[in-house]
Amino acid sequence: TGRARGGDAAAFRELVERHRDRAYAVARRIVRSEADAEEVAQDAFVRAWRALPQFRGEARFSTWLHRIVVRRALDRAEVLGRRRVREQALDAVPEIAAVTAGPDPESARRARRLDGLMSELSDTQRAAVALFYYEDHSVERVAEVMNLPGNTVKTHLSRARAVWRAAGMQAEGEAG
Repeated sequence: TGRARGGDAAAFRELVERHRDRAYAVARRIVRSEADAEEVAQDAFVRAWRALPQFRGEARFSTWLHRIVVRRALDRAEVLGRRRVREQALDAVPEIAAVTAGPDPESARRARRLDGLMSELSDTQRAAVALFYYEDHSVERVAEVMNLPGNTVKTHLSRARAVWRAAGMQAEGEAG
């Protein structure tokens, strides 16, 4: 550990070899995905390499490293969990058909209601909804068009659906 703390890359590689399997196993149990566990372990080793000069040796290197692995794995698991929830929400809500005011009064009523609900959304949410539902673009295309990360687009769509669900529950309460 001393040589590695001094910046000896070969000594650090030996530490990586010695602790790689255990770091991966810990990460795998937390994130429950081989690819994500590999990413977590690699990230933990990179962080350990950068922080090694500050390692005071108060704990064993393996203990210190595993704290890093666990923190990285928990962070990654949280991100993955939020992503799964958003993606499940995207899959669970049926696509909204483009509503046009047709000749029948019901279509016109739905169109007015949807316009009213759209007005409750932020500009960014409205843009995401319009591109995704009305223009039938993929999340990736919406992200590209809006110059936003894909997960941000998914968040905007999810928040828009939450507004719509809340309005739907409010309308049901008014009807009953």
